[in-house]
Amino acid sequence: MNSKHYNINQLRIDLWNELKEKSNVVVRVQNTDALTEHLTEMNEVLNNLLSIEQYFSFPGAPLVTRLIKAVKKGELKAMSNQVAEIVSLLVSDEYRINPEIIHEKFNGGTSIDSNKDKAYNKVKSNYFEVLYVEDISSKDEAILKNKFKELVSPQSTLTYDIVVQRSFQDALICLFFNYNIQAACIRYAPLQLSTNITKLIKPFIQNVLKINLTNVSDSDLGPLLGKYIHQFRPELDIYYITDTSLTHLEDSTVKTFRRIFYRMEDVQELHLTIISGINDRFETPFYTALTEYSKKPTSVFHAMPISRGNSVFKSRWITDFGDFYGRNVFLAETSATNGGLDSLLQPKGPLKKAQEKAAKAYGAEHTFFVTNGTSTANKIVLQALIKPSDVVLIDRDCHKSHHYGLVLTGAFPVYLDSYPIEEYSMYGAVPLRIIKERLIALKNAGRLDKVKMLLLTNCTFDGLVYNVEKVMEEVLAIKPDMIFLWDEAWFAFASFTYTYKQRTGMYVAQKLFHKYRSDAYKATYAAHIAALAPNALPTMPNPYLVKIRVYATQSTHKTLSSFRQGSMIQIWDEEYSRRVADNFQESYMTHTTTSANYQILASLDAGRRQVELEGYELVEKSIEMAMVLRSKVQNHPKLSKYFHILNVKDIIPATYRACGLSEYYTVEDGWDKMEESWEKDEFVLDPTKITLSVGKAGITGDMFKNTYLMDRFNIQVNKTSRNTILLMTNIGTTRGSVTFLINALLQIADELDESNRSLNKREAEISEKHIQSLIHDVPPLPDFSSFHSSFQASPGVPGGNIREAFFLAYEEDLCEYIPLSECLEALSKNRDLVSTSFVIPYPPGFPILVPGQVMSKEIIKFMIALDVKEIHGYRAELGLKVFTVEALNRKNTLSAMGAMGAMMNPFNTDEVKIKGKK
Repeated sequence: MNSKHYNINQLRIDLWNELKEKSNVVVRVQNTDALTEHLTEMNEVLNNLLSIEQYFSFPGAPLVTRLIKAVKKGELKAMSNQVAEIVSLLVSDEYRINPEIIHEKFNGGTSIDSNKDKAYNKVKSNYFEVLYVEDISSKDEAILKNKFKELVSPQSTLTYDIVVQRSFQDALICLFFNYNIQAACIRYAPLQLSTNITKLIKPFIQNVLKINLTNVSDSDLGPLLGKYIHQFRPELDIYYITDTSLTHLEDSTVKTFRRIFYRMEDVQELHLTIISGINDRFETPFYTALTEYSKKPTSVFHAMPISRGNSVFKSRWITDFGDFYGRNVFLAETSATNGGLDSLLQPKGPLKKAQEKAAKAYGAEHTFFVTNGTSTANKIVLQALIKPSDVVLIDRDCHKSHHYGLVLTGAFPVYLDSYPIEEYSMYGAVPLRIIKERLIALKNAGRLDKVKMLLLTNCTFDGLVYNVEKVMEEVLAIKPDMIFLWDEAWFAFASFTYTYKQRTGMYVAQKLFHKYRSDAYKATYAAHIAALAPNALPTMPNPYLVKIRVYATQSTHKTLSSFRQGSMIQIWDEEYSRRVADNFQESYMTHTTTSANYQILASLDAGRRQVELEGYELVEKSIEMAMVLRSKVQNHPKLSKYFHILNVKDIIPATYRACGLSEYYTVEDGWDKMEESWEKDEFVLDPTKITLSVGKAGITGDMFKNTYLMDRFNIQVNKTSRNTILLMTNIGTTRGSVTFLINALLQIADELDESNRSLNKREAEISEKHIQSLIHDVPPLPDFSSFHSSFQASPGVPGGNIREAFFLAYEEDLCEYIPLSECLEALSKNRDLVSTSFVIPYPPGFPILVPGQVMSKEIIKFMIALDVKEIHGYRAELGLKVFTVEALNRKNTLSAMGAMGAMMNPFNTDEVKIKGKK
């Protein structure tokens, strides 16, 4: 079911603006017939708003009802003024600054004059709303709200309103619609179904409507509602008020709620508990400790002259540096780990507590802060889990830190190829079919026991998101102890909205952990095994063997609030304490600086507070901004003439889109809801990653990024390909910045129109030929070729010894340079060209060659066709660095001798293992 609006809040604001326009019109209309027509239209808008505002405190259904009554009484001028004030408060979010004054003004019917109300301008508090679920009368609702209001102290930094919903469905609708909800109180046995659902809001509540309540008893509704609230908005504090004896409550019910109240009549205890819950999430242990430390008078007889700003503010030459950053940043600079602070390498105080809070927020068992970026986080995880000769299945186009991590650990990588998107010089993601084929090949070769990890990037640079649950389930059916490392560098924000969260490593780890231990799953598995044909492989994980071992590395600073290089490692590994903790600590020590940046750590702590208290709202708004940008470019005839934002169907082949979603928005049908696709399809596109094709403009991606957007408009973009640029929205993206970008694109389009009009016939032909070249003459994207026989982990079996090749290249006499222009000729003479190093062009930004890899004709042709300025590992003046023929011959001889020696060696560990099994 589609809508012309992406979400309910977009619709809500548009309706209020429409009401404002119509109320202004009716005030001026003199003609009676025209007035009647306008009033009819205005009443329709008011009724639509009434169906939405019942889920909000402000303006709320009562205020809309009063507006309807004012129209009936003919008080059109007063009503128009009040609507204008409401719209101003909603659009600016000012109603959340001091809601007490706002409510008093509107309830009293007076106008808000910001010049007279000094308190309104100055007083600020953290405002939120509490969902209260009970089937009560309007009179009892008013009494309840007054009871809570009387308990809120005027001096409190926290203030809230109660939003009452009377049914199970209305409670969940409110949960999805209302960003202000921070806590939910469920009174025993609410109604099941809503009587307020209109055609207008149906497209936005599909997650609610598909919940089947047919066989749910009244007594089970409260606990069930609590479980769904925890599923959809796990950051919220949930309370249950029951008439059932606490001894009769199930354990699962008790665990769902932060606190359970029994027949409570006095609301004070509930009020104090609500405030306590908010304060718990508001608490920032390390950030607070650092701010308190910075206030202490301190004499420094330690490292860091810059500490306290002493070396800066008494300088005659760098005071401008101090003025730019301000004093606080220097007051917080210290080498101390005591005095209320903590050590990142062995946290016992506020850092330990901050990491524990982060783990709870992200749904992990353990969280570790990293101040060197996710490049370091990746190496920490790899070294903690992988030992030499372990086999790692890894997507070839992952971040280079993973490849270097494999060199450090001595692992044997099995590279997995993503499907190509050649028209836009991009790669997609690795099909599950490819992963399973490699696993079966390794199993058939007797090397499945060597496989330790599957490493995938989720989401990819360009926004491709895996079906994490499907991947894990089907891989675990083949290898039940597989470790999963999900590189979520660009996906840290995904944990804070339900649609996205379903495709994160931590959410799926927790879900599968409980699923495989349930009696229902064990019974289903037993039936599955009984029904298998002879020699057929199970397609379900064995619940008695499976181990859930999941790691996620996140660049917090990329998509959430953190200083640059602020990252986190999230862990859900049921073997962690028993098998990993010591190794992880050693690896963490290896790669983590002893001089951790306290500002980065404090920002990670503060950023965690933010996502727990407003993450849902901010992430939803960042998605909305992306959708607005997509629709504007697609709808505007001038913009669509030169630019095209890649849709789902442009990036994901139909074979991976079982639900059939091809694009998020069309002019004819509006927004296609993405919930079903994100639940079921093999790959989905994160709409906040916006690939803008600029080929029709006749401009390369690199030129458009630098010459047009950055140099002229100071607009920063993410990356480029030959004919595209990558834009992204995040929780810091504003409507103003989206508008600025659209205006810049319009200005560029105007200039292109003017330039094209001035071309003569021949110039136009040349221009068109250039455009067609940019769009169609793109170099074919090469797959991973193979490791040379000298560097194969096992002959004829996927996997290579990348570490050995990497360090063999340190022997300069075993290497030589071959100019790129001569490589194809060398290959035609049947010479093996084997790379000594990583070769990484930007874009695409990942290795097209790794140490020990054979250079194919496709790879050489791709490099020749590349028109990028930056290629790491390649020196144009010298050529490609390869192993000499003599080096490869010598290596082949040594490998053969080593294999023979291993066969004769009675202490060969692999042989001992095999004999032990026998």
